[in-house]
Amino acid sequence: MPRATGVRWGRVAAVAVTVTCLAYAPIAMTELWPYARPGAPAFGEWLLGRSVSPEYVAAAVRDRTGPYTRSLLPLILHSVLGGLLMLLGPAQLLTAVRRRIRLHRALGIAYAAVVYVSMAGAALYLARTRPEEAFSGAAFWIVLATILVGTVFGVTFGVLTAVTGLPELHQRWMLLGYGYLMTAPLLRLEWGALPVLYPGLPLQDVNRVAIMHLGLFVVFGALLASRALDRRDNHPLVSGSWSPWPVLAVGYAAGAAGLVRLAYGFLDHGTEGRRLLLAYLVPYVAVVAVLQLRALRAGRRGAVWAREEWRTHLLALLLAPAFSAGTAAVCERSLGLDALTALVAGAGIGCGFLAFGAHAVVSLRVLYGREAARRRRPVPGSPARTPLTHP
Repeated sequence: MPRATGVRWGRVAAVAVTVTCLAYAPIAMTELWPYARPGAPAFGEWLLGRSVSPEYVAAAVRDRTGPYTRSLLPLILHSVLGGLLMLLGPAQLLTAVRRRIRLHRALGIAYAAVVYVSMAGAALYLARTRPEEAFSGAAFWIVLATILVGTVFGVTFGVLTAVTGLPELHQRWMLLGYGYLMTAPLLRLEWGALPVLYPGLPLQDVNRVAIMHLGLFVVFGALLASRALDRRDNHPLVSGSWSPWPVLAVGYAAGAAGLVRLAYGFLDHGTEGRRLLLAYLVPYVAVVAVLQLRALRAGRRGAVWAREEWRTHLLALLLAPAFSAGTAAVCERSLGLDALTALVAGAGIGCGFLAFGAHAVVSLRVLYGREAARRRRPVPGSPARTPLTHP
């Protein structure tokens, strides 16, 4: 892979992510200590109590004690190893950019192993906790389960693409998997920031507001990182378009219909519904605008590979509201959730789920081009094909 040139904003973003990960690592590792031994130090609680209020933290601890106590060992394993992943992630990125191949491979093996063990701890907690008993309710449980599955599959596809010699796809899948992991530190930042906008809002409701857009933020960040590391305008195996303007027009129509359905559902629930809709709609419109602008700029300079990747993710994002509305209806009817909880669950997983699909389509494009190139390659010892001529 070509080395990233690293423009100023790219470096600022990389430094910001690294600082966030390094700062969150000790918070993650100590977060569950007080549940095992009351009074044990926990950096996250200490910071949150001083940035918001001790009552804000105490109420959250009280509500989480029951579900956490039943699965304390798996959760401690998950959180301690999660803190370790916050350290391994930036190290992996740095070794990839600096081309420290052997070190990158060794850290990658360790990273994948830690992901699987950490996610196993989270899976045990989710399996032992009924959705309605989870902190912040069933919608939060569904979002956590989706993040877990996305992280495991992202890392798995990252390993497979590395083994099969597809470095550009390897880095995309690994960045996506790490993006899902970044929901944890970003959620903690929102625990401190959202009470400024909504004074008196309990942490359970802060979580519901945060999951309306965290999935969108992390997958958008993973896409920006992928394009920053792979700055090629064109790919030798990719030509043409799988997302021409008629397809994008259908996507815009589906997106508009999905947004209308979500808005109608949220606005039917008063102040809380309006707050949740705003938390979803504003970031969504902003990211759609950025993706469309990037796709247009890439098309104007003839950058087929860049344009197609931006368009693929744009189309996936356009379809996300319709997917979320459909998922909400399924959750309400099949899981017996109330209408608002089902809407929060659908909106919380839509963007992250469809971004996973966009990564799969990008990978299929490369694999399809690779297979087409292999079939065009002449077999050694076979006679050269004479092109057909017409009179």
